Amino acid sequence: MSLYDTVRNLPLTVESYSLEGLELQVSSTFLRKTTLIHLRGGGEDGLGEDVTYDAAEHDLAQAQGAVHGLRGRWTLDTFSEHLETLELFDHEPDQHAYLDYRRWAYESAALDLALRQAGLSLGAVVNREAQPLTFVVSMRLGEPPTTGRLHTWLALYPGLRFKLDATPDWSDELIAELAATGAVDTVDFKGQYRGTGVDTAPDAGLIRRIAAGLPDAWLEDPALTPETEVMLEPENARVTWDALIHSVADIEALRWPPSTVNIKPSRFGSVAKLFAAYDYCATEGIGAYGGGQYELGVGRDQIQLLAALFHPGTPNDVAPGGFNMDPAAGLPSSPLTVVERSTGFAVA
Repeated sequence: MSLYDTVRNLPLTVESYSLEGLELQVSSTFLRKTTLIHLRGGGEDGLGEDVTYDAAEHDLAQAQGAVHGLRGRWTLDTFSEHLETLELFDHEPDQHAYLDYRRWAYESAALDLALRQAGLSLGAVVNREAQPLTFVVSMRLGEPPTTGRLHTWLALYPGLRFKLDATPDWSDELIAELAATGAVDTVDFKGQYRGTGVDTAPDAGLIRRIAAGLPDAWLEDPALTPETEVMLEPENARVTWDALIHSVADIEALRWPPSTVNIKPSRFGSVAKLFAAYDYCATEGIGAYGGGQYELGVGRDQIQLLAALFHPGTPNDVAPGGFNMDPAAGLPSSPLTVVERSTGFAVA
């Protein structure tokens, strides 16, 4: 039985739904907005989170309200098929990925509601128990880049691990300082993004210096050009991917057979595609680690739960929200204890 077969026939009754806005002023230039989807039926409330990055898209969706025909009796699978027929945006969004992000919000809310109505937890249905969750802190090193913030975090949490966004101004001295900490699990080159605020140009020299200076780190999303491929070929077992991965077909199409991949649930859009990727990685012996999209609400709980169920011991980029802010004491340490709620796609 496939993983999706364990949930596809869960009965689902939707009587109404609503949208709820969340926002957080992360910095003077970044107001993060997301939208919670509340699916209601049978006295239960199923939740999902739309992680689209364009704040105006959230304003528009929330102003429009519950415009989609979701009421009815479904199974999880027939509800998903129904979502496929809907225009969840009334226009083409700036980023095609936003279509999957919004679809995932409705799919995850439906999974949550179906499980609550059945009186079951996700772990019980897939026959897995949430394990202590290893997480990393994802960040850039500033302009100009320094290791100051990283050392502040390490002073508070000596065992903390990191996923760092590389930039062209990383010097050899900086790379050596990072290597000396022994705390860098992954370097993200952001080389596979297109038309976003984090796009990074191909830089074979940067790849060469980081690969040599941080020999134990995963090399995520390098840009592929004839020059960078020459640098990466000897290190291809360390190359891993994120922005490209939306389906099993995307994993199969990678330049090199991967040792591990970043599985961000919201990138897959549907529960069926996400669960197929978990199955494929398990069958092919490919490792996985989770990733998030700066979730503000239940979406972060859900990606932590999925990671705790399916790949708890890997460098999961699903840290508690406090690690997205300035360094502070009193945050949960890694590994994180994830306690699953007795019903639903949720943590207690």
